[in-house]
Amino acid sequence: MDLGQTLISGTHLYQKIWTKEERYSERVYTIREGETLELTCLVTGHPRPQIRWTKTAGSASDRFQDSSVFNETLRITNIQRHQGGRYYCKAENGLGSPAIKSIRVDVYYLDDPIVTVHQSIGEAKEQFYYERTVFLRCVANSNPPVRYSWRRGQEVLLQGSDKGVEIYEPFFTQGETKILKLKNLRPQDYANYSCIASVRSVCNIPDKMVSFRLSNKTASPSIKLLVDDPIVVNPGEAITLVCVTTGGEPAPTLTWVRSIGALPEKTVLNGGTLTIPAITLDDAGTYSCIANNNVGNPAKKSTNIIVRALKKGRFWITPDPYHKDDNIQIGREVKISCQVEAVPSEELTFSWFKNGRPLRSSERMVITQTDPDVSPGTTNLDIIDLKFTDFGTYTCVASLKGGGISDISIDVNISSSTVPPNLTVPQEKSPLVTREGDIIELQCQVTGKPKPIILWSRADKEIAMPDGSMQMESYDGILRIVNVSREMTGTYRCQTSQYNGFNVKPREALVQLIVQYPPAVEPTFLEIRQGQGRSITMSCRVLRAYPTRVLTYEWRLGNKLLRTGQFDAHDSTEYIVSSLSRDSYGIYNCNIINEAGAGRCSFLVTGKAYAPEFYYDTYSPLWQNRPRVYSYSLQWTQMNPDAVDRILAYRLGIRQAGQQRWWEQEITVNGNIQKGELITYNLTELIKPEAYEVRLTPITRFGEGDSTIRVIKYSAPVNPHLREFHCGFEDGNICLFTQDDTDNFDWTKQSTATRDTKYTPNTGPNADRSGSKEGFYMYIETSRPRLEGEKARLLSPVFSVAPKNPYGVTNTAYCFSFYYHMYGQHIGSLNVYLRLKGQTTIENPVWSSSGNKGQHWSQARVNIHPTTSFQLIFEGIRGPGIEGDIAIDDVSIVEGECMKISFSLTINEHYICVCVCVHVYICFIIIYKNLHYPTDKSD
Repeated sequence: MDLGQTLISGTHLYQKIWTKEERYSERVYTIREGETLELTCLVTGHPRPQIRWTKTAGSASDRFQDSSVFNETLRITNIQRHQGGRYYCKAENGLGSPAIKSIRVDVYYLDDPIVTVHQSIGEAKEQFYYERTVFLRCVANSNPPVRYSWRRGQEVLLQGSDKGVEIYEPFFTQGETKILKLKNLRPQDYANYSCIASVRSVCNIPDKMVSFRLSNKTASPSIKLLVDDPIVVNPGEAITLVCVTTGGEPAPTLTWVRSIGALPEKTVLNGGTLTIPAITLDDAGTYSCIANNNVGNPAKKSTNIIVRALKKGRFWITPDPYHKDDNIQIGREVKISCQVEAVPSEELTFSWFKNGRPLRSSERMVITQTDPDVSPGTTNLDIIDLKFTDFGTYTCVASLKGGGISDISIDVNISSSTVPPNLTVPQEKSPLVTREGDIIELQCQVTGKPKPIILWSRADKEIAMPDGSMQMESYDGILRIVNVSREMTGTYRCQTSQYNGFNVKPREALVQLIVQYPPAVEPTFLEIRQGQGRSITMSCRVLRAYPTRVLTYEWRLGNKLLRTGQFDAHDSTEYIVSSLSRDSYGIYNCNIINEAGAGRCSFLVTGKAYAPEFYYDTYSPLWQNRPRVYSYSLQWTQMNPDAVDRILAYRLGIRQAGQQRWWEQEITVNGNIQKGELITYNLTELIKPEAYEVRLTPITRFGEGDSTIRVIKYSAPVNPHLREFHCGFEDGNICLFTQDDTDNFDWTKQSTATRDTKYTPNTGPNADRSGSKEGFYMYIETSRPRLEGEKARLLSPVFSVAPKNPYGVTNTAYCFSFYYHMYGQHIGSLNVYLRLKGQTTIENPVWSSSGNKGQHWSQARVNIHPTTSFQLIFEGIRGPGIEGDIAIDDVSIVEGECMKISFSLTINEHYICVCVCVHVYICFIIIYKNLHYPTDKSD
C-alpha cells in the first residue's frame, strides 16, 4: 500500500479560470483580485492521506488563518495581489514518500492610471530658437502588464500620426510607463488628453481611463507655511500648522505627513490646516506639507515641532582623582556632577545652592557646564581643598529659560559620613534554593552614603534577565523574581552604578540561585491496546530532575497501590502484567518523586479495537440500479486487527446528511481479519441525490472499539476511473471543463432566458438541446471584435481509463457523443480532438464539421480507444461574418462502443456514420481525404 497520486484542480467564484497543464509548461491558475479562490487537491491512497497546503517562502497558514489549510480544498476569500505565488499540496499517510503537487496562482488586477506632466525648456547654443517640450507620463500598476493608449479629445494618438507628437516607453521602466511627448508645444496641443490602461479584459477586468487638461496656465505647485520653524511649545498646548498654495494649475491637493511614523491619532485636518490639541512629548518631530497636482515635482515645506521637557535627573560624586582611596577627606578635592535631559537643550540652565542659599562660582567653588558633545545636560561643582565648613547639602536646580516647565531639583549631601559604597551578600542568601513556580528575592546589602542604584545581571551566561533586558535596576539591592523557572538556575551579579552615588570603580558581589523541579518523565501518556490473556510491559523513564537524589517511585492502578521502590543506578522503572483480564484493564500511573514534587507516567490499557480505515479509491463504488435510488460499495480495512481480540462484528450506522437520527445494523464477521484485507459491504436503497454519513464501529468481546465516520455523495463517477460521464453545462463549474489560454477567444455559457437582448439574429440556438429556454449550453460568440479564422478551444477534464487486465492488454472503447448547433450563413468549423496523456501536439480531429446545418440540434457519436488518461478538446473556428455562432450541449462519454444506427442518410451524413460505426483511424482517413480534395464538401 502506498500513497498513490495527487492532483490539484481549482475553481473560483464569479469568474472562470483556466489551468495550463502541458508537458513542458507549469500549471498556472489565474484569478481576479478581490474574488474567492478555491484550490482542490484530489488525492488517492490508503490509509486516507493527510493533506496540508503550503506556499512558497512559508506556510499558507502564516498568511491565512483558516482551517482549510489542512483540508482538500484551500479557500481564500477576497484574494489580494500579494497572495499570488506557488501553492503546494502535500499528502502523506505514513507509507512511502509524501505526494506533492504544486500550482502557481496568478492574481490579476488593474489600478487606476495616473498621469503626471513634466516640461523642459531649453535654449540651443548659437541658434535663435526657443523650444518648450511637455511630457505626459501615464502609469498604472497591473498584472498582466498593462497596454496604454492616448487620446487628444476624441482623436486617437498613434506614433507617427502627428509630427509634433512622440509616444514611447522608457527602457528602464520595463513597459510599466507610456510617455506622450509634445515637442515644441503648439497651440493645438492645448487640449484634453486621456490615457486608457487596458489588460485586454483578462478575467473581465475593464479598461480604466484618466484625463488631464493641458492649457497655457498649467504649472507645477508651490506652497507656503504660515508658521515658524522650529516651533517650540509646552506640553498640553494646542498647535496649528497652516499650509497654503501660492501657485499651480490644476489646483494642487495638500497633505500633511510626519517624518517618523504616522500623524498622531488626535490630529484634526481641514484642508491645508493641521491642528494637534494638547500636544505631548511623543508628538514632537518634523511635519511636512506636500502639494501635488501631477505637474512637475510635488512641492514640500517642513517645520520642526519641539515640545519642551525636563526629565531623568541624576547625580554622582567623584573623589579626588590624585589619591588611590575613594574616600572624601578634608584637604582633598571633590566634584559633584548633576545631569538632566532637556528639550530644547539650548534653553537649559543650572543653579547651585548650598543649604538653600545660592552658590556662585569662585576660586574654591568652581561651577562649570560640561561640553554638550561629551556629556549633554551636565553641570559640575568642583570643591577645591575641602574644608569642614564645606560640609552640607548641595542642591542642583535645572530649569528651562522659557518657563512653563517644572524645575528638577537634586540634593547631594557632603559630610564626614559620605563614604563610597560597599556590597555584601548575607550568608544565608547564597546559595539560594527555591522550587519552580515560587517567588524568590535575591539580595545584596549595600552600605555607604549616598546609596547608589544597584544593577543586576547574569554572571554565568550572556542571557537576558527575567524581564527580557540584560540589566535590571534596584534601589534597595533586592531582585524579586516571580514564577521562577528551571532555566533561571545560575549565578547573578549585583554591582553599584555611578548614578546617585560615587563615580568610582563599581563594587560587585555574586549570588547563586538553585531552582529545584520535579522529575520530567516519559511517556507522559501512552495507550496500550492488547487482548485478554496476553502480557504487557510498561516502562517509565526519568529524563531530568533536581535534586536527582532520593528518587522514589510508585505504581498504581486507579487508586490501588501496586508497587513502590527507590531508584538505583537505572533511570527507569517497569511494571509487567503477565496475563490481561477484564479487571486488569484501566489507567496505570507511575509517580516518580523527589523533594520538589512528582512526575507522572500514565498508561491507558484497553482491549478496544482500533478504528477501521475507509478505502476511498474503490473502483466504481456508485451505481444506479433504479431511477430514484442508488447503491454504494463501501470498502474498508481494519487497523492493527491482531492487536486485540478477534473482531466479531461491525456496527454500521447511517443517516442522511443533516439529520440527527442514526439507523444501525450489525455486520457479522466470520473468522479472523488479516492485515490489509479489504472488506466490502454494499449499501442499497440510497435516495438520489442525497448524501449520507456512514459510521463504522468494530466490536470485540471487550466491547465497542473506535469509530470512523465518512460521507458518501451521489455524483457522476468521472474519476479515478471513467465509466460514465454526462454534462449538460448546468452546474456552476461547467463539469470541470476549462478554457484554453493559447487560443484567440473563449467559449461562453449561455441560456436563451439569460442571453443579451442585443444578440445577433439568424444564428445560434433558440433553446438548449432539450428545448428548454432556461437550460444552458456552450457557444462561441462571433460578433465583433472577432475575426475570420480565430479559434476558441474548450478542454474537458482529464479522464483516467479503466485499469489494465493483469492477464492481458485491455483495449477499452468509449462512446463519445454530443449535440451541436451550427445555424447561420457565416458558420465556420467545429472540430473535436482527442489528446492523450503526455501528448504535446494534436493534429487530426476525431470529428469535424463545417457550414450551415440549419436551425436544429444534431447529435454526433464517435468511438474512441484511448490507451491512457485523455482529454477531449472542442475547437470552434469563426467564419467570415457575425452570423456564425456554434453551440454544443449534452456531452456524454460511456464505456463501450456506440450502438449502431440506420444508414438511410445523405452522402454528407454517411461520412459521419462511418466515423461512428468504424474505428477512429477511419475518421482520420476521411479527414485526410477532405484535406486533399477540397471540392468535396462532405463532413
